[in-house]
Amino acid sequence: MQLKIMMPKKKHLSASRAPLILFLCQMLSALEVPLDLVQPPTITQQSPKDYIIDPRENIVIQCEAKGKPPPSFSWTRNGTHFDIDKDPLVTMKSGSGTLTVNIMSEGKAETYEGVYQCTARNERGAAISNNIVIRPSRSPLWTKEKFERITLRSGQSLVLPCRPPVGLPPPIIFWMDNSFQRLPQSERVSQGLNGDLYFSNVLPEDTREDYICYARFNHTQTIQQKQPISVKVISVDELNDTIAANLSDTEFYGAKSHRERPPTFLTPEGNASRKEELRGNVLSLECIAEGLPTPIIYWIKEDGTLPINRTFYRNFKKTLQIVQVTEADSGNYQCIAKNALGAIHHIISVTVKAAPYWIIAPQNLVLSPGEDGTLICRANGNPKPRISWLLNGVPIEIAPDDPSRKIDGDTIIFSNVQERSSAVYQCNASNEYGYLLANAFVNVLAEPPRILTSADTLYQVIANRPALLDCAFFGSPLPTIEWFKGAKGSALREDIYVLHENGTLEIPVAQKDSTGTYTCVARNKLGMAKNDIHLEIKDPTRIIKQPEYAVVQRGSTVSFECIVKHDHTLIPTVMWLKDHRELPSDGRFTVDKDHLVVADVNDDDGGTYTCVANTTLDNVSASAVLRVVDVPNPPFDLELTDQLDRSVQLSWTPGDDNNSPISKFIIEYEDAMHEPGLWHHQTEVPGAQTTAQLKLSPYVNYSFRVMAVNSLGRSLPSEASEQYLTKAAEPDKNPTAVEGLGSEPDNLVITWKPLNGFESNGPGLQYKVSWRQKDGDDEWTSMVVADVSKYIVSGTPTFVPYLIKVQALNDAGFAPEPAVVLGHSGEDLPMVAPGNVHVNVVNSTLAEVHWDPVPLKSIRGHLQGYRIYYWKAQSSSTRNRRHIEKKILTFQGSKTHGMLPGLEPFSHYTLNVRVVNGKGEGPASPDRVFNTPEGVPSAPSSLKIVNPTLDSLTLEWEPPSHPNGVLTEYTLKYQPINSTHELGPLVDLKIPANKTRWTLKNLNFSTRYKFYFYAQTAAGSGNQITEEAITTVDEGKMAMASRQVDIATQGWFIGLMCAVALLILILLIVCFIRRNKGGKYPVKEKEDAHADPEIQPMKEDDGTFGEYSDAEDHKPLKKGSRTPSDRTVKKEDSDDSLVDYGEGVNGQFNEDGSFIGQYSGKKEKEPAEGNESSEAPSPVNAMNSFV
Repeated sequence: MQLKIMMPKKKHLSASRAPLILFLCQMLSALEVPLDLVQPPTITQQSPKDYIIDPRENIVIQCEAKGKPPPSFSWTRNGTHFDIDKDPLVTMKSGSGTLTVNIMSEGKAETYEGVYQCTARNERGAAISNNIVIRPSRSPLWTKEKFERITLRSGQSLVLPCRPPVGLPPPIIFWMDNSFQRLPQSERVSQGLNGDLYFSNVLPEDTREDYICYARFNHTQTIQQKQPISVKVISVDELNDTIAANLSDTEFYGAKSHRERPPTFLTPEGNASRKEELRGNVLSLECIAEGLPTPIIYWIKEDGTLPINRTFYRNFKKTLQIVQVTEADSGNYQCIAKNALGAIHHIISVTVKAAPYWIIAPQNLVLSPGEDGTLICRANGNPKPRISWLLNGVPIEIAPDDPSRKIDGDTIIFSNVQERSSAVYQCNASNEYGYLLANAFVNVLAEPPRILTSADTLYQVIANRPALLDCAFFGSPLPTIEWFKGAKGSALREDIYVLHENGTLEIPVAQKDSTGTYTCVARNKLGMAKNDIHLEIKDPTRIIKQPEYAVVQRGSTVSFECIVKHDHTLIPTVMWLKDHRELPSDGRFTVDKDHLVVADVNDDDGGTYTCVANTTLDNVSASAVLRVVDVPNPPFDLELTDQLDRSVQLSWTPGDDNNSPISKFIIEYEDAMHEPGLWHHQTEVPGAQTTAQLKLSPYVNYSFRVMAVNSLGRSLPSEASEQYLTKAAEPDKNPTAVEGLGSEPDNLVITWKPLNGFESNGPGLQYKVSWRQKDGDDEWTSMVVADVSKYIVSGTPTFVPYLIKVQALNDAGFAPEPAVVLGHSGEDLPMVAPGNVHVNVVNSTLAEVHWDPVPLKSIRGHLQGYRIYYWKAQSSSTRNRRHIEKKILTFQGSKTHGMLPGLEPFSHYTLNVRVVNGKGEGPASPDRVFNTPEGVPSAPSSLKIVNPTLDSLTLEWEPPSHPNGVLTEYTLKYQPINSTHELGPLVDLKIPANKTRWTLKNLNFSTRYKFYFYAQTAAGSGNQITEEAITTVDEGKMAMASRQVDIATQGWFIGLMCAVALLILILLIVCFIRRNKGGKYPVKEKEDAHADPEIQPMKEDDGTFGEYSDAEDHKPLKKGSRTPSDRTVKKEDSDDSLVDYGEGVNGQFNEDGSFIGQYSGKKEKEPAEGNESSEAPSPVNAMNSFV
């Protein structure tokens, strides 16, 4: 079985088009007669019509043909018989008509120039070749020429002639110098189609001694060169009087002015010209113009548009090319040359002629005796070609008559042919531009059908693509073809399949069910033949994970992924390409099954990476672009131009942006005179800008450098520019931060921030310091000082306002007139204390103080504010005199009242007030005494439950650490808590203030109680403290617990308890889930029903509690909860603190009376207080809690 794989021949063909094109060729050759049958000759290979040979090699003229019997060959030369046997240098290849002329041993190629034609002949007819014109190639030398130097002014036009020797084929022209370097060309300088070098205008840089035109003859691989041409271009500046006197006008090339001028054409000449081109060739139109400035060329087609896909511009748009030109491209083409001074145009009339070309070429005709047929020879051209027929190489007019043949112009009609009608017919179509010659035989045969395709051929096709099953056949008469699928299938219909004339069966879209055996059957009146074809359908190869576009920084690693899915019976090969070529041979490229990894990426690695998966049936590919980026390369070629006293222009050339556009340039400067080695920021400019106008300061030795910035960061700095020292000038500015403050009562200290060296603008920097009293009539007093920052004026009155100014100067002059600043001479301590101080007590912790302001003259300085000193002298309850640290509050500005917060209730305080200026405090006012009223007490310091019995509990406590008055009594409230956390009735007890211990009797045994305890003064109730405790169990219960402990040591009991614990754990998890979803569980509902009265608001009139709540930390202890072993609870701290008002000595009140001051000393820290304690129950109590 023969295997045939169907896949596209070229990548750019679609999967459906490529096989059709492939089998179209088979259709055209389907009428070929098998070589085992008698047939006339057919020319299969011949040399080209215009055959240019290399005179250094043997001449080979090809002529191959087939036929049966095998044909014999003969040649004509220049229309007469060429007797090969008489020329010892000519031999004919055995079984062929190919001639070899041995001119390498002796003889000359020119001897064998001429027109050759080959004839292949057998008993059925004769076929002839084209007329083959043999010409040896020629590469003649340039004629000797001597060129004088061409001298011309800058701006003139110039044409350097090439005029290459006529060669065969024509040479390729180019201009180079003595070093074989191509001369640069541009819109100004370019080479014409004729090889001349055109200058629209010359520049001084066009001066050179070696303008050389070269001609390359490709056929002989030789290059000829013209003598060098010397050109001297003189600029206008060079044409001084001396040179003008020594040069005559005739020594200049041309007489055109070097000044600007509108365009004129150098080629073609005039306003119009004509151009003729043959169909199928390349139409080249050229316009080259001179002018100053250099003209630009434009092209248009009159009454039409230029063909988009066939039009190309060459030579800087001076040449218009249209490829595959047709008769429709005839017309008028206009070229326009334009510059700033004008425009001209030239019209080229194009006519497209055509050598003959086939419309229908005659095809071989195979007929059976008695059949009819036709040969058609149809051609076109411009002018219209003439059609002539030959029979076996002889004009048909003088050939023997055949009654079965009738000639009708370009058609020969055959009817009732017989075997004697077999012959070879030649059709010749010719006009003045060329000819076409075609051989077509008529072969009369009687043959039964035969299948030429190999039997049992297996085709493998990818699913969803066309399948083309070949069935090449032959027979005479022409057989009919039918296709069947399977052993018992019916003939395949053309509504599903496509049946081609050459026998091929096409399945437009092959599917998996198209797999099977197909039978091709050929029939004619002489017999029948058949052939089996097998078809297999394969899954297509697909790339299911394609490589992706990547942007990476230079030096990093990148990975491309390519995952391929394929038919399991096919073996794919995966190959990676870079820019459609093999990967570089570099160890940095690593390929595994699904990945390509490129390590240490560099700039050359950027490009398109393609994953190609090939099988024997198909191939797929996917590509991704890698862009390698990095910070820019540093700029270079820094240049300073337009150098002025206060500005300079800096220009630079950007470095490579490394594939990430430059967003900006940063310019820095160095002052080599004042701060060498230190670079400062000068300015920034956009990334599209490569020049900057920089503002400069006088007397600075500048150097500049530039850095480029893109999205990845900043480049390295460029090399520093040349240094530029600006001239000295007077200072542009005066010192800043000028102040006048006295350090002593009798002086004035004038300070300022001096100019730096960059701001000095010149050598000899000094300062002129001037001052005078603000309210006097004194003249300015001035003093010039060195480059310092302070000057002291002595002997001034105390705290007097002064007008001050400081002016900079250097050797070049003074800075502008400085601004005048107000200052004061030195301060002294205030002389008078505030008067009329009185206190208004607001509440137990807050008092308001009032005073009269001090006269401004007695302050002797800047008023800073007033300062209150106050201290607690004694306790009203104990009358025990003891002093503590004084506290200080400062009130800014001219305030005459202030608030004293954070006072202790029921206390005796003393205060005084002082005025404050910049020098310090004045004398104190007389002391004022005031008392604070009682306040509510703090919570008791501790609460303990001791000596629990079956029916009693004893409570012990410590009084509040801050009674804030005289304690009148304690209040104790308690209530029982059952096993389900329900609260019982609340009991309220009043306890004398002198008690610190209390025993509760007649309580329930084994019961948990919650206690609420607080103290009272005449001002009200203080904060409460809470505690919980449990009464003990009786002995019977204890014995039971003991027995339970003994049982707990048994294995069965341990197992039972584990099971119970597991069930409880499951129940807890369920409850937790329900709680998170917002549901309630029974214990929670019961707690909600009995809120903790501890955290409910107290009624102001009777101090009673609200309902119990489980909020915050006031929930009763659950089972297993623990409390501190000492049953103590720290009190809550609700006292006011000065921290809420200010911060220490400098604390002050704002104008609205809010506190912004602080104490002068540390306040005694009060113990932290809590809301409740939690006691760890004993094991017995823990057991009872489960009862």
